[in-house]
Amino acid sequence: MTSSAPSVDDRSVAKDAEVRNHANLIWSVAELLRGDYKQSDYGKVVLPLVVMRRLDQMLEPTRDNVIAKAVELEQMGIDHPEGALRSTAKLQFFNRHPLRFHQLLNDPGSIADQLDAYIDGYSVLARQAIDKFDFESHIPRLKDANLLYKVIGRICDVDLHPDRVSNADMGAIFEELIRRFSEASNETAGEHYTPREVVRLMVNLLLDGDEDVLTQAGVRRRVFDCACGTGGMLSEMEEQIHRYNPDADVKLHGQELNPESYAICLGDMLIKGQDASHIVHGNSLSNDGHAGERFHYCIANPPFGVDWSKVEEAVRDEHESLGFDGRFGPGLPRKSDGQLLFLMHLLSKMRTPEEGGGRLAIVHNGSPLFTGAAGSGESEIRRYLLEHDLLEAIVALPEQLFYNTGIASYVWLVTNRKAPERQGHVQLIDARETWTKMRKNLGEKRRYLTDDQIAEVTRLHGALEEGDQVKLVPNEQFGYRTITVDRPLRARWQVDAETWAGVADDKPVGKLGDDRDAAVAALGTMPEGAFADEAACRAAIRDALDASGVARPAAGLLKPLVARCLTRDPDLDPIRDKKGVVADPDLRDTENVPLTDDVADYLDREVLPHVPDAWVTDPEGKVGYEIPFTRLFYRYTPPRPSEEIKAELRARAKRIRELLEEVMV
Repeated sequence: MTSSAPSVDDRSVAKDAEVRNHANLIWSVAELLRGDYKQSDYGKVVLPLVVMRRLDQMLEPTRDNVIAKAVELEQMGIDHPEGALRSTAKLQFFNRHPLRFHQLLNDPGSIADQLDAYIDGYSVLARQAIDKFDFESHIPRLKDANLLYKVIGRICDVDLHPDRVSNADMGAIFEELIRRFSEASNETAGEHYTPREVVRLMVNLLLDGDEDVLTQAGVRRRVFDCACGTGGMLSEMEEQIHRYNPDADVKLHGQELNPESYAICLGDMLIKGQDASHIVHGNSLSNDGHAGERFHYCIANPPFGVDWSKVEEAVRDEHESLGFDGRFGPGLPRKSDGQLLFLMHLLSKMRTPEEGGGRLAIVHNGSPLFTGAAGSGESEIRRYLLEHDLLEAIVALPEQLFYNTGIASYVWLVTNRKAPERQGHVQLIDARETWTKMRKNLGEKRRYLTDDQIAEVTRLHGALEEGDQVKLVPNEQFGYRTITVDRPLRARWQVDAETWAGVADDKPVGKLGDDRDAAVAALGTMPEGAFADEAACRAAIRDALDASGVARPAAGLLKPLVARCLTRDPDLDPIRDKKGVVADPDLRDTENVPLTDDVADYLDREVLPHVPDAWVTDPEGKVGYEIPFTRLFYRYTPPRPSEEIKAELRARAKRIRELLEEVMV
């Protein structure tokens, strides 16, 4: 740990406390549902009500004008007033119902009917956000349990007006609520929520080096998150770019599979004034909601280690039919882990170099660094990134940083517009010991990053200087060839007392059926001794079986019987056939030869001194790539001196004896 007495930004602490206070107030609403609802269903009631409360307070300045305009358009017989009412509201959304959200409490007896009508009053996109929660199905249930009035009343006690709760804070409140509801129902909180400090670090790294461009007048940037959750990463990107340039035109785009997270993100985009139609519901891998679009920045924290069998048909079809014209040209990872599919998806969304290029930041666990041998889908994806000089940097994060997993995680930075000083290399940053202990654990999260620590990791990235925490590794250093090393077969074929032991239980012999016993007996009559070669052994076995009356044996039977006669002897000369020396399959091995090394030199140095009779048939082998992050940062720690350990053990033994004597007195 780099900081035993951390210097945490006071504003961040205060802001986090404010977010938690709002979340606590809203969380208290869930307590009203106890007994009538399962914990797993609390969020389905509370979250849509929070969205409606937030939207209602956002609409207040123009609400009367919208209601009046709606009446006017209805009297004029206008069937499609959506555009005119959005213009009147000066927002992308509106609600033309005559009541405000808090005014639903004025008539407790008809609150259910009024709430239905209130929801119907929303514009298309706002209504879509509510519908994804399937909230209307809960209204009769809440009414029958005498909870509807109480729940709405409690929600109205929470002030979510944009003047007092910023868009960023509202997003943080949503995410905190989702985390709590997920924990209460034993769901995977991390699928919906990325710790805020991790998001800030990713955004810092993604924008690092672009400061001069972002501060220019008239700058426009398009940002994409293919697993956007509630929109936290998109919001942080927008805020950070606006810190550089308040007048920058930032367009946010995203896609999300979880309907509730999608609904929250959609509502957030409506509130921000973003084009909410840019947020798409669905699976990014099987149904690309932004086909053909490209972006300046892409950012995502896709799920770790999730099986992608459900979308295999669509993904494999695209891979096979479109190749590199599609998203998955380099290869497909194993079905048990789809992380690299999301990386390739984002890669396809970067602007081309001719358009100025793009950059992406994505979080992975350790698996994509090294999983998969040469020629596998994972290795081919890494090969594509490195041979095309697309991988800029990888940052190793501390463990116990995420809510749903304590395992190690890594931020990958990928770009097709590397700075000249970075070209041909990958920067590896070891931030595994850059963390601060939390006062209170949150799920698996026991550590966090302070603002100072985020700034330090960002500085390391920008400085591009090697040190204890930073390595600059040439791309080709990650590559290797997997070659097959053979050694000669040194053996003889012979029959001895042990050759046919248990042969009756061999599967090929068992298939002889009624002839099995006769075959076993015939083999037992073969005289002990050695054969000149494999062919002579095979002929002798065939003759013995023929003499016993067994039908002419097939090769499938002869092969395992001949194998039983094989006796290896390292002192014998190699076996030869028409093609030359016969390789021994049991001695066959593979070697991973670095691409920076000559295969012949490697054999002379690493193999032949130990096995002089070895050879390689195919020196080209298979090319593979892996990123041995941990090995590159390994630092040898010598063991403690034995005398020191003995002294410590003697001291502890003495202390134990003293304690026992005190107890016995």
